[in-house]
Amino acid sequence: MSDDATPVPFGNYQYEIYLQGLAGQTPDLPVAWDALERAAAAKLDEGARGYVFGGAGSEDTQRENVEALARWRIVPRMLRDVSTRDVRTTVFATTMPAPVLLSPVGVQSIIHPEGELAVARAAGELGVPMVASTASSHTLEDIAQAGGAGAPRWFQLYWPKDDDLTASFVGRAEAAGYEAIVVTLDTPLLAWRPRDLQGAYLPFLKSVGIANYLADPVFRAALAKPPEEDPQAAVGHFVGQFSNPAATWDGIDRIRSLTRLPIVLKGINHPDDAREARARGVDGVLVSNHGGRQVDGAQAAIDALPGVVEAVGDDLTVLFDSGIRSGADVLKAIALGADATLVGRPYLWGLALAGADGVKTVLRSLLAELDLTLALSGHRALDTVGPEILARRSD
Repeated sequence: MSDDATPVPFGNYQYEIYLQGLAGQTPDLPVAWDALERAAAAKLDEGARGYVFGGAGSEDTQRENVEALARWRIVPRMLRDVSTRDVRTTVFATTMPAPVLLSPVGVQSIIHPEGELAVARAAGELGVPMVASTASSHTLEDIAQAGGAGAPRWFQLYWPKDDDLTASFVGRAEAAGYEAIVVTLDTPLLAWRPRDLQGAYLPFLKSVGIANYLADPVFRAALAKPPEEDPQAAVGHFVGQFSNPAATWDGIDRIRSLTRLPIVLKGINHPDDAREARARGVDGVLVSNHGGRQVDGAQAAIDALPGVVEAVGDDLTVLFDSGIRSGADVLKAIALGADATLVGRPYLWGLALAGADGVKTVLRSLLAELDLTLALSGHRALDTVGPEILARRSD
């Protein structure tokens, strides 16, 4: 990301690839998104593959997220000067090279040994904010260090049952330089996920993805023995803390009291929930259905976005995830009112295939496609992108 006033021409990445072709080199990773997905699936073992590619129930919602985005069609405009483009934006106090963040995804060490550390390095190099998961394979402090000084980063909170543990996680995130707290609301229980169940695969039960818990002083103080001496007891305590099915809106008030950082509520799909979030004094909502991993048969997240945007107006920042598979998808979400989008599975495909380099390749490809799609649609900046650039496909 450039520090000066000149926007980065992300679309020029394609010319780097073509120039390499003059030297007889072709891309190491598949360029097409579907080919990249297939290559990643072939690389992972069965358990990790099911975890990354699986969804709830019949995976109907997971498919619908992608298909609903495809039903929105971009209507290009002609003969507009698009010689330079600027896709930079700022959300809260976080400056971004584009309206793109990396979605929080847990247990990334099942995908690549370096997991979140590799992702943090790649994101930090490009200035793309990473949202680190509570359920990471590495601690939030180590992830922050891997990203480098000044790298934008947010922290995703899985809301535990113990209020003191919640406070500890939030305090640690602040101390480590995270710039916002994203509270996930849609996982009070784990959904019925057939791919994971068929292999009886839940990495948390093997102490994978619980590094933040094992390192936390509040969590450790609740154990009779340190996790190093009795790992299974620590896992048992984690299981008892991870999800909080008794959580209600009143608990949001306490989380709000813990920090001055911006708070985003993740998993908002209904306009009434968006209005309640506004009433509770949070700063933003994230329209998401957890990538189809929680409620099978749920509405596609992109179809929920316009209603949430209308409900909160300019009072809250509205973010979007679930189903983003391309730069064109990012543009569609921005057109429908999102201030920025989060991308999840595609960067995991890059991680699986080539670690930090793979993540960086995926991000550069996504940003290039966004830049070029913006230009070829007849726009130079995000502020001219609204619902009028889209048409609804008739099925």
